Amino acid sequence: MIENNLRSQVLIDALPYIQQYSGKIVVVKYGGNAMTNNELKQAVMSDIVLLTYVGIKVVLVHGGGPEIDDLQKKFGIEKKVIGGLRYTPIELIDVIKMALAGKVNKDLVSLFTKHNGRAVGLCGLDGNMLTAERLYGENGEDLGYVGNITNVDTRMITDCLEKGYIPVVSTIASDKEGNVYNINADTAASRIASALGAESFILMTDIVGLLRDKDDPNSLIRSVNVSEVPFMKRQGVISGGMLPKIDCCVEAIRRGVVKTSIIDGRVPHSILIEILSSEGVGTQFTGGHIATTVNDLVQRGRDVLSRISKLSDVELSTIVHNAGI
Repeated sequence: MIENNLRSQVLIDALPYIQQYSGKIVVVKYGGNAMTNNELKQAVMSDIVLLTYVGIKVVLVHGGGPEIDDLQKKFGIEKKVIGGLRYTPIELIDVIKMALAGKVNKDLVSLFTKHNGRAVGLCGLDGNMLTAERLYGENGEDLGYVGNITNVDTRMITDCLEKGYIPVVSTIASDKEGNVYNINADTAASRIASALGAESFILMTDIVGLLRDKDDPNSLIRSVNVSEVPFMKRQGVISGGMLPKIDCCVEAIRRGVVKTSIIDGRVPHSILIEILSSEGVGTQFTGGHIATTVNDLVQRGRDVLSRISKLSDVELSTIVHNAGI
């Protein structure tokens, strides 16, 4: 049993974060072990229901790779991966719709109901939520019906949020001709978060976050400014499977999301820890300091110009001469 004083302290500590996020939108990309382990799955649902009770508007975006694999095998469709993306021939599209918009999506809605939550299952086809065009590999490879999002219409999502529902979104899209595309769930969640102007975008994974040394789980980097990402890529700190995930986080920040996080979905109640504490439970990406830095540079530039304008012709000539200009 938790002592009353400890219980009250937990609530007091969480209060500033509840106030910060109340009425704001948080987009969670749900996947990894948290989606397959039953205990973790129950924890995720209860966390999100709790957040909605305190006034935080949560949107859950999900993939469903294992379910697609199972159905693909049952229908005798060979699995093929190109550049980390599932090759999607036309005959696989119906399988993906069955797996994502059907089984996975409705199972999650049912789980929310079990935890006294009010959820609505949606997919990117509903209300033209996600519009896409065909995506090709880095070297022009044919990926089949894999899509690149060209537009996000958030009206169905915001309608659900305004009525107190939890939107549960599967990542299928269509183009203007009605062709259906398989969309990478991380990418879709990032774009949805951006289009909603979310306060936070949380990407659940099976790793603790971004590690300075990939072989040392204790080398977790707690906070990264998006301006540091290119340098960290050159250093090799960001590489392999982390590249596309971090690119999604950076893109969300650049499109206006306040904060993005990569968290360890294997930790029970990791969503609550991430939102309702200062430490979080993974790696946070922010861009706020960039604006501050730009403002500082502008102000410094103005100061320099002001000083130059006060110099005499003789002083200016001396500076130019000494600089070798």
